[in-house]
Amino acid sequence: MRKKNAMVLLALVLLLVLSACSSSNSGGNAEGEKQKLEKITILYPGEETERFSEFLNNEFKQRMADDLSLEVEVVFVPWAQYWEQKDIMLAANEPIDLYWDGLPDLSTMVNKKQAQPLDELIETYGQDMLKVLPKEQLQGAVIDGQIYGIPSAYAPSSAMYQLVTVRQDLMDKVGMTDLNTPEDLKEFATKVSEQFPEYKGPADVIFKPLTRYFADEQYFWIAAEDLVVYGPDSKKAISYFETEAFQEVAKFNRSMYDAGLYTEDLTIKYNERDSRMQTGLYLWVEGSLGKEMEIASAVKANAPDAVLKSYLLADDKPRYITSTGGEVLSVPVTAPNPEGAIKFVNWLYKSQENYLFALYGVEGKDYELVDGRIKKLANTEFFYEWMFRNQNYQLFAPEALQEDIDNYKSWDNDAIVSDALGFRFNNEKVKMIETALKEVVGKQLAPIRDGFVDFETSYPKAIENLKAAGIDEYVAEVQRQLDEFLASKK
Repeated sequence: MRKKNAMVLLALVLLLVLSACSSSNSGGNAEGEKQKLEKITILYPGEETERFSEFLNNEFKQRMADDLSLEVEVVFVPWAQYWEQKDIMLAANEPIDLYWDGLPDLSTMVNKKQAQPLDELIETYGQDMLKVLPKEQLQGAVIDGQIYGIPSAYAPSSAMYQLVTVRQDLMDKVGMTDLNTPEDLKEFATKVSEQFPEYKGPADVIFKPLTRYFADEQYFWIAAEDLVVYGPDSKKAISYFETEAFQEVAKFNRSMYDAGLYTEDLTIKYNERDSRMQTGLYLWVEGSLGKEMEIASAVKANAPDAVLKSYLLADDKPRYITSTGGEVLSVPVTAPNPEGAIKFVNWLYKSQENYLFALYGVEGKDYELVDGRIKKLANTEFFYEWMFRNQNYQLFAPEALQEDIDNYKSWDNDAIVSDALGFRFNNEKVKMIETALKEVVGKQLAPIRDGFVDFETSYPKAIENLKAAGIDEYVAEVQRQLDEFLASKK
């Protein structure tokens, strides 16, 4: 009897153990389901807002899990520290899978091992993206025959960064109807200063729009730190800071400081120019096509009566398509999950519904669609619209004037496609020289360009130092690569 009872007890113990194991395995499987989520980390410039954070941790998190089996972490870095922190984090092999930067700096990023070739990844994981990003767009990020990034902002682009976005309502109040010259800008700033002293003047020194006006031929920037421009008439790479156009820009900006129309913030806090404009207290900022529509809501949040308009200085001069976008999304060489990074970008461009979700949030909560326009229900930023803009999906705010939308859509119709479109300078042979040149530009020539220091007394010495740092050798290398590029297109 005792033996039988012992056998029953042993059987019960075994059942309990098996039950516990089963329960443990069940829990393990549930945990395993969670672990199936791959992780990607996006390095992102700017401040994390309350609603964006809530969105990332809830609706967006669920959507990434459901659609892509991904967990997406967004690492925010304030604009003022973004580029320095990006370099530090990537040099330390921190687990970054995707980041944003300026397309003109792509070769530098490649040579620093900050960007890996994406051809095979795009072929495998990016087929939906290719339906709305044409081959010509991706060609803008090709170096030595390989794609090293995804040029964003696929939209009309002629005269990129050559426009000025101004407070049209203030122009109306001071009796001005047009802006076409630097003197028009100065007159505008002067009249507002006299009649409405509560405004703080221009938000930006807009040196590229001014360069358009002063240059004999249209210049396109084709190397790091605005060092070298390309002249489409001369077919030459030119040291920008030695051009007559640069000298005229510097003299004009100095005159603005001397007249008390520029503040020190324009140079000291250059990267804050857009945020300054959006306070509603400033007169203008460098524009790109459609910027008046892009930032209107943010400006109106602080200045409800504000009306924005973009002007092209010297509008009789030709407009060139010189770039496939000023921005690029890249995947570091050390990315833990490059496949996941491309899956995410592909998902964003897969449909307009995905696109709007990522850029505007939840329909009915963060935005609503009204007669083909998109109305934000709160002044909240999600993923930057300008960073991912695509003309196949782009929608406009209800307050955008139809004439502005029509002008935007037809802007490139009469533009000239630059023969240098797609050229990317590879700085591998002149990296040390480039570093020295950047030092001179940052400490000496940028303040001169912005009018912050006196041109007549400071410029000769700065150019002497630029020469000593190797600008002639640098330009010669740009010209050599440019000649090869142009010859390859014939």
